Amino acid sequence: MRPDRDDILARYSFDLDRFQLDALDVIDDREHVIVAAPTGSGKTVVAEYGVEVALREGRRAFYTAPIKALSNQKYRDLVEIHGDDRVGLLTGDNSIDGDAPVVVMTTEVLRNMIYGRRDLDDLAVVVLDEVHFLQDTYRGPVWEEVIIHLPQHVQLICLSATVSNADELSDWIGTVRGPTTAVVESKRPVRLDNMYFVSDRTNDRLHLLPTIVDGRPNNDAARLDASGVRHGRGRRHERGLHGSGTRQLATPTRIDTVETMREKGLLPAIYFIFSRAQCDEAARTCLAAGLRLTDEDERARVWEIADQRLGALVAADLDVLGHEQFMAQLEAGIAAHHAGMVPPFKEVVEQCFSEGLTKVVFATETLAVGVNMPARSVVIEKLTKFTGDHHESLSPGQYTQLTGRAGRRGIDELGTAIVLWSPFVRFDQAADLALSRSFHLRSAFRPTYNMAANLVRTYDAQTAHQLLTLSFAQFQSDRDVVRIERRLQRQRDRLESLRATAESPFGDVDEYRTLVDAAKGPRLRDDPIELAMAKLRPGAVIHASKGKDHGPVAVVATANRSAGLKITAITPSGRMIQLVGTDFDLPPEQIGSVVLPGTYSPNRKDYRAEVGLRIKRARLGPRAGRHEAEQDRVTSTRHPVEEDPDLRERLKAADQADRVVREISELERRVEHRNATLAREFDGVLAILDERGLVDLETWTLTDAGDMLARVFHESDLLVTETIRAGVLDGVDAATLAGLVSTFVYEHRSPDDPPMPWFPDSAVRRRWRSIERLSEELAHLELVQGLAQHRPPDPTFFAIAYAWVAGEGFAEVVADEEVTGGDFVRNVKQLIDVLRQVAIVAPDAETRATARSAAESAFRGVVSDASAVEAS
Repeated sequence: MRPDRDDILARYSFDLDRFQLDALDVIDDREHVIVAAPTGSGKTVVAEYGVEVALREGRRAFYTAPIKALSNQKYRDLVEIHGDDRVGLLTGDNSIDGDAPVVVMTTEVLRNMIYGRRDLDDLAVVVLDEVHFLQDTYRGPVWEEVIIHLPQHVQLICLSATVSNADELSDWIGTVRGPTTAVVESKRPVRLDNMYFVSDRTNDRLHLLPTIVDGRPNNDAARLDASGVRHGRGRRHERGLHGSGTRQLATPTRIDTVETMREKGLLPAIYFIFSRAQCDEAARTCLAAGLRLTDEDERARVWEIADQRLGALVAADLDVLGHEQFMAQLEAGIAAHHAGMVPPFKEVVEQCFSEGLTKVVFATETLAVGVNMPARSVVIEKLTKFTGDHHESLSPGQYTQLTGRAGRRGIDELGTAIVLWSPFVRFDQAADLALSRSFHLRSAFRPTYNMAANLVRTYDAQTAHQLLTLSFAQFQSDRDVVRIERRLQRQRDRLESLRATAESPFGDVDEYRTLVDAAKGPRLRDDPIELAMAKLRPGAVIHASKGKDHGPVAVVATANRSAGLKITAITPSGRMIQLVGTDFDLPPEQIGSVVLPGTYSPNRKDYRAEVGLRIKRARLGPRAGRHEAEQDRVTSTRHPVEEDPDLRERLKAADQADRVVREISELERRVEHRNATLAREFDGVLAILDERGLVDLETWTLTDAGDMLARVFHESDLLVTETIRAGVLDGVDAATLAGLVSTFVYEHRSPDDPPMPWFPDSAVRRRWRSIERLSEELAHLELVQGLAQHRPPDPTFFAIAYAWVAGEGFAEVVADEEVTGGDFVRNVKQLIDVLRQVAIVAPDAETRATARSAAESAFRGVVSDASAVEAS
């Protein structure tokens, strides 16, 4: 422990928790540390301690965050501690004193510094905030690149949400960088109550029930949910077990939910809705319904904050952004918060909420990561969200992230998470999420073109390939391989035993099985039993013999598992049994059927009893013929093995051996795939770069074009480089250049078709066609190499980028196009980032100058205002 620790911690008015002190001990021991703890538990204290230690030793500290909003917030926090003369900010939008002792930056900026060979000798510590972002499909690899390539003398402080495999992450960083300790805190700083909210239209009542009682799902809530009539798309009404006493349940309205929370003292609240449009609609509806949640003094303070923050925006821009409605909602204590809003509006909402002026914020899930906006309560309207082409359920990790906002440390003794009833999600699913503690971190690492170019530029071929094996992805893959190899060995041992059992002293069992197969015709999965099992439908009655149960059973479900088909069945006595292929001597044949009760609930005793009663009442046919009869149909000449008294067991063992052989083959394929995937992808990337003339693999060197690629940091890095290299961006004015570059930035995500692209003339349209052709050429090469294809360019934003850089006003641009203010600002910021890169790497001096001019012209009005505020 450092002798000056107490002095460093004197700024805090509270005693540190045990996990925080444990993490400080690791820092003092000069080891890397991973702090995995719930939202609001005080992970930042650990980071601030590490920064202060570096400063006291006369060295520098970097604090990285995944998103600009979080970087800006951390910048302000650290300025408050150390002063603005000692803290800098680098986010791509802004560059404020990048040589300061403490610099806050996005993770990409640090990655670019490392590849740019910046001198980091005086850097002592790097804080990687929200390190669980390494599982993000596109941005995740950046975290791993930083961890692998950062100079070895730099200490890492990694802050993460609570993940179930923090020790695995610690083991990996320990392998790559040296001694690392995971400090895990699973206890929330404020106790959380999970609630289930149901509207019962049968008697016009609202039920707010605990989701968990005594550590188990609440039986009252389960019964209420089961009693309702569910209305689903393409689904007939599902009634209660016996079709009587059903209720008309519904999702509580947003107004009812807010009113109930106000009555029960559960405000302020964040109300998560996974749709921007619905967040706006919810805020409008509550205001229109007359909800007023603020007093006169609070309303005056709301206007003070808004005037201070929005004063730089012109009246026309405010009008097109819906300023009047926005302020009317804020005055009432109501707001929306999502990526479709311009940053100044979002910041007003955030400040009003942090001061307790906004009582309910309707937000998308993006609010769960980033800015510090704790609430007393959190509402999750749906446990499913639409991804663009399908609906998917929330994962335990996502649920934990959302509910982590509930409960303000030092203010609330209890936080509340409310899940609303849904006809598409049963209560037990909500309860499972509330009880789950599983948030397994998986690497999304993959070799990119820019990464490959920088590896070629910096290392020899052998070292470059070895560095890939240092990735967390390979580390996890290797561990998976060990687990698979262990299973392989068990299955090989089992196969040997089964084959021994299947050998008969009377003759060749496999020969006999072949004759039986020929007599019965084609087999499903080489198994006639599974063929017959697959044909069975719920309600079918078959004969089964397992354990103490011998006789007719009713099939209630079939499931296709990796080891084969499984049947769930119920006996006449009401017992539930599981049947697999090895439980049958012959393919099961249906001997009758029963109508199953309306609600599928085989775990309920009354359900099973009802099914058993229906079996007893059913008219059943005779049982299928005996095994000997099957053999007699094979051939009139008995096969020698038919004399074997243990033939039945030998045939069963032979069938099981066949299944084990198939499983061994699949396991071996998985091992080969995991061992080769990263190396194969890297070689595929290099092959494309070699074919396109950016890398010379024979000499392991970059060409001039490859050197350009090494300095282009973008999702479409190779396409951007090839477009510059082909001269497509040369000889055009600033507005046209901005429009062409916007095709790399924008992605049309609406399910509706995009509007027809606009171009100023046919010459520019031909330049767009050239970009499109380059993209198609690269996509073909990626297909040949078995790589994931890059996102194709999209011309939808061309007209907007062109008009904006040409000098058209924000109000005119947004009013004429179907784009929100937030989307406009975000895409223009990304456009500016790529334009600034073109201004550095383009070979043609005129193109470089035009790109600088385009970036400067784009950085104005609401765009520059948003960036300037972020830097303040």
